[in-house]
Amino acid sequence: MTGYFSNLLAVLVGSAIGGALRYWISGLVQGRMGERFPWGTLAVNVTGSFLVGILAVLATTTSPLAVGEAQKFLIVGICGSYTTVSSFALQTLALARNAQWRSALGNIVASLGFCMLGVWLGFYLAGRVFAATGGLS
Repeated sequence: MTGYFSNLLAVLVGSAIGGALRYWISGLVQGRMGERFPWGTLAVNVTGSFLVGILAVLATTTSPLAVGEAQKFLIVGICGSYTTVSSFALQTLALARNAQWRSALGNIVASLGFCMLGVWLGFYLAGRVFAATGGLS
């Protein structure tokens, strides 16, 4: 049961950090880009997807980041709290309810496309770096 509680603590702490980062970065981007489109949420989801791609590779290595608590802290806690699929869904619904169909569809396509690109790019780059340095197991 000790492993369960240490993993739970890792997720709790990571979630607090991820939520704070999401609030700060999303607000920063949205403040600079304007309120017409949910740029802040898109930026958070893309950067979070990129980070998850990197962490997924690191989780397969002999790195300290492959340890259960580290994965729970980084992937489940920070990234799970940092990325904002629920915000994405709510903002897309708001655009659709306001008959802003192009923006709603643009948000769906951009979010899914760029987040898939982000996770692939993070996975690819981390795989190349760790394969080149002999860090993959």
